[in-house]
Amino acid sequence: MKALDSIVHGRGAQSARVATRFGLNTREADGDWLDSADLIDGSGPKLRTSVTNEFPRSVLSFNQSPDIPFDRSLNPYRGCEHGCIYCYARPSHAWYDLSPGLDFETKLFAKPSAPALLRKAFAARDYVPKPLALGTNTDPYQPLEKRYRITRRVLALCLEVGHPVTITTKSARVLDDLDLLVELARRGLVAVSLSVTSLDPHLSGLLEPRASAPAKRLAALEALAKAGVHAHVSVSPIIPAITDSFIEAILAEAGARGVASASWIMLRLPHEVGPLFREWLAVHFPDRAAKVMAIVQSVREGKDNDPRFFSRMKPTGVWADLIATRFRLGLKRSGIPQAGPLLDCSQFRAPERDGQLTLF
Repeated sequence: MKALDSIVHGRGAQSARVATRFGLNTREADGDWLDSADLIDGSGPKLRTSVTNEFPRSVLSFNQSPDIPFDRSLNPYRGCEHGCIYCYARPSHAWYDLSPGLDFETKLFAKPSAPALLRKAFAARDYVPKPLALGTNTDPYQPLEKRYRITRRVLALCLEVGHPVTITTKSARVLDDLDLLVELARRGLVAVSLSVTSLDPHLSGLLEPRASAPAKRLAALEALAKAGVHAHVSVSPIIPAITDSFIEAILAEAGARGVASASWIMLRLPHEVGPLFREWLAVHFPDRAAKVMAIVQSVREGKDNDPRFFSRMKPTGVWADLIATRFRLGLKRSGIPQAGPLLDCSQFRAPERDGQLTLF
């Protein structure tokens, strides 16, 4: 376990662990001076968040996965300052020679041209509208959104052209765009999902250090529901022996706030997320680390993760069955109606192409 003075506070990851899958270069400090480095040079600089603007050629990502309910997505940002230690998107930073650990939550990228690129995609002659998912890789309402407002401009475009959109977030900042969400909801064009992993703000601060506190997420769900926006609570991810004790209470709280539907996802640990999560456990929960990982592996056929289509989102075994049963009973007691969002694709009207009206 790390010494108390070496724990990285205020971040999810405890190291800048790099990906070994791609043979990236690693650097390791060396020398006798290391034993007294702090006395000689002073303690290391506080981690700061940096943001780089990037300008991709396209902004829509399409998939044919049988395990997720959408075929297209848009991510306004790359990396995520929320710093959720379990985030399955962390390995994507390795594609750019960056660490899925601390780099993922401190070296961020914004796509200010995303709304313009989306407009161009919508204007294509062969574009067929289906619900656009926001927040599938990193959170569209992470702290960067307050400055860049890329997500808001995407929502404004969807409202303008009548395109359905779904949002997944861990931030109460989604309420900053309540005016747009209400108009989208009035036309059957939006559904919003907030992930709530626990009701303990201290635990949340360890798991998701810069995401909204659980109480604020629940309040956001209530505000959305009262405003007529389809509000969904995702009890995700469920971490055995860490957050599973909150399943029933989260559903009860969400039901009392008028949410329309709920779901759950078991913890997944793809690629570098596994070692990062083990490191986190060793620092914060050394007393139960072995138990947590034993249960995690028991629902994934003895592995940290199952990447296969059709099974990656479906844990198996006694523990998975137990959680599924608890969730089903908790859902019944909560009164959550499990009403699916009815998103309307028929209202879509393509924008002008290159500023010109179309003749055909």
